[in-house]
Amino acid sequence: MNVRHPKLAVMLLILVGATLLSPTMLRASALQGAQASSPSGKVLGTVTAIQGNSITVKTDAGTTSTATVNDSTRMLRTAPGQKSLAGATKIQISDLAIGDRVLVILAPATDGSSIVATTVVAMKQSDITEKQHSEEADWQKRGAGGLVKTVDASIGTVAIASGNKTVTIKTTPSTVVRRYAPNSIKFSDATTSTLDQIHSGDQLRARGERNADGSEVAAEEIVSGSFKNIAGTVVSADPAQNTITVTDLTTKKPVTLKANADSQLHKLPVPMAQMIAARLKGGATAGPQASGSAQNGPPAGARQPGAGPGNGGNGNNSPGDLSRALQRAPVIQLLDLHKGDAIMVVATEGNSDTTTIVSLLAGVEPMLQASTSASQSMFSASWSLGGGDAAAAAQ
Repeated sequence: MNVRHPKLAVMLLILVGATLLSPTMLRASALQGAQASSPSGKVLGTVTAIQGNSITVKTDAGTTSTATVNDSTRMLRTAPGQKSLAGATKIQISDLAIGDRVLVILAPATDGSSIVATTVVAMKQSDITEKQHSEEADWQKRGAGGLVKTVDASIGTVAIASGNKTVTIKTTPSTVVRRYAPNSIKFSDATTSTLDQIHSGDQLRARGERNADGSEVAAEEIVSGSFKNIAGTVVSADPAQNTITVTDLTTKKPVTLKANADSQLHKLPVPMAQMIAARLKGGATAGPQASGSAQNGPPAGARQPGAGPGNGGNGNNSPGDLSRALQRAPVIQLLDLHKGDAIMVVATEGNSDTTTIVSLLAGVEPMLQASTSASQSMFSASWSLGGGDAAAAAQ
């Protein structure tokens, strides 16, 4: 099929980019930008209702539009990742389903009584989900992450601390670079960025080809942000206010953090924490039984968390060890935390009123006793960027 409408092809590229919504792709921001700049007569969003020959579409900004499909409406289905309408197939309104992503070009009906869709370009929700799973698996396989040590924008490299290792991220002009907003953990709030906006101490994820020993990554994509990394002990928890106060082991000062629906809270089982601690110490077996709050087992009935993009590193002291452990670790609530519990937290930079928990890991006392800095670096390389935002954006 030849593309006869250049503007439609451009909008299709926007739709394609906006719907590859794995947690690591950050294309929700591109979608919002496209929607904001789209002229009237174009709607980009998700199908929320189909009644007879009309479809209702909700944009990512929350507005809804309903349009009529008639015999002259051009309806096409394309797959995620396609760069043009070549290969798109013709469909009928009966082929659409709630949850599908669509670009609809609108025009007033001749009688002025309704809005008619002249063109509908759709991506099936099932196709998007399959693409997401594929890309999430690729981030697990070819991803690397940690805390930024140095940045050399002149030669396009970033050095990160990943557990006890230093990994050099190499970029090219084609590397996609994005950055999180200072007070948000949502991918939809991330924007296109450059290497010179990355600073020492930032969180960073990269995806690309690694060399044999994993010390270098030829990055295809980079995601970075300024987040707080806190290791400390619980002073108090207030589930009613969704807040927790922690004594930072570095500053010795109390820090109050807020949890929201996207915050990820987990607790490592004691044997797993001891095993990781032994590896941080360079030992081959688990160390002695940890004392204090770390001996408390995971709460009964805790659900299993979903896998997110992490680091697929290999070997001892690897963030991949903790990444895999986090995928199996039970999810907890703030009310499961008690005074004196040892925790590690990644939180938004924000300010004193808006600092929000991105990820919290309890049961880490053996790890902090082994090495606080290495434990924090390992944790920073393993947490899943963005919480549940990607899943929500796909709906």
